[in-house]
Amino acid sequence: MNTIYLDNNATTCIAPEVREAMMPYFNERYGNPSSMHLFGGQIAKDIREAREKVAAFINADPSEIIFTSCGTESDNMAIHGCAEVLGNQARLITSRVEHPAVLGPCRHLRDKGHPLFEIPVDNLGQLDMDTYSAALKGDGKKLVSIMWANNETGVVFPIEKIAAMAKAAGAIIHTDAVQIAGKATIDVRKVPVDMLAISGHKIHAPKGIGCLYVRRGTRLRTFMIGGHQENGRRGGTENVAFIVALGVAVECAAAHQASEAQHLARLRDKLEQGLLATCPDARVNGDPLHRLPNTSNISFEFIEGEAILYHISDLGICASTGSACAAGSLEPSHVIRAMGVPFTAVHGSIRFSLSRYTTEAEIDYVLEKFPPVIKRLRDLSPFSKDSAPPIEL
Repeated sequence: MNTIYLDNNATTCIAPEVREAMMPYFNERYGNPSSMHLFGGQIAKDIREAREKVAAFINADPSEIIFTSCGTESDNMAIHGCAEVLGNQARLITSRVEHPAVLGPCRHLRDKGHPLFEIPVDNLGQLDMDTYSAALKGDGKKLVSIMWANNETGVVFPIEKIAAMAKAAGAIIHTDAVQIAGKATIDVRKVPVDMLAISGHKIHAPKGIGCLYVRRGTRLRTFMIGGHQENGRRGGTENVAFIVALGVAVECAAAHQASEAQHLARLRDKLEQGLLATCPDARVNGDPLHRLPNTSNISFEFIEGEAILYHISDLGICASTGSACAAGSLEPSHVIRAMGVPFTAVHGSIRFSLSRYTTEAEIDYVLEKFPPVIKRLRDLSPFSKDSAPPIEL
């Protein structure tokens, strides 16, 4: 049985070009880039070249790129590192639909005394800009951390406006750009964010590599103490093979981006239209105009998302009920709840996320196999339109 992988917002496969570029660093190019000898110096040069590629990908200066282990580390480094510099009374501003990598550290700092404002979203998943504007008002130091694109619904926030408002209010702003990377252009010279996080395994690099962009002049506490690496901002011997992999991955992403976006949007629309036509009581969650080209979040009323995933997995179809970092939780998605999705649909939300390797034949297979699963589960469900409880979340 073939695997139809539609869970690329959780992780992507490693691109062949990326895998090939990594291999020498597991064999003949194993030197420590901090060594004084030529053998290690050659490796240091490879890291510099990868840093230049990542910087070019977002139109930054190479000195503004810090290599990390993943997007979660980058987010934590930005939030904790900046909050420590700003002081205990610094106001934190984020959204209710952030990834756990942002909500977690923000709430941790709240418990330590930082005022925290979590901005709501509307029923399309867009940020309540009036509430955001109000949260920015007043004196005192402020740190904003708001994502560029949502990992569950694909909704794209107006980050340029969000960042401009933050800067006008004297705030430091960080954005989690993990999902937007490779799907739309990132230019930190046009979007005035101070910090920006990227994760390699979302753009066909391996798990275990990411980066944090820190605009020159932004004060940030050293996240990992114990070495001079990353200009003294993150100690520890560099993960050379994975750093090189990230450099190649962003090059590939930039080369594929325009054609890939059109390809993905067409397949996503075909998938959505087909499922809505063949599965009654289904609805797409999110902003239909401002969203990622590869992501579709659909609620199937009166049934459980976990049951859907269990049955389609037997058919070789991989999808998700939301964030991979929240897997195993029986609670409904905090993102879907924040959007006010009705009780009858909130538990039956499925995220489909495509990649450049997704084919039309795979979408056709899902459109053939998925509707009978929904019908079977509905037939077994004790709930229906007539029996649905009038409960609001």
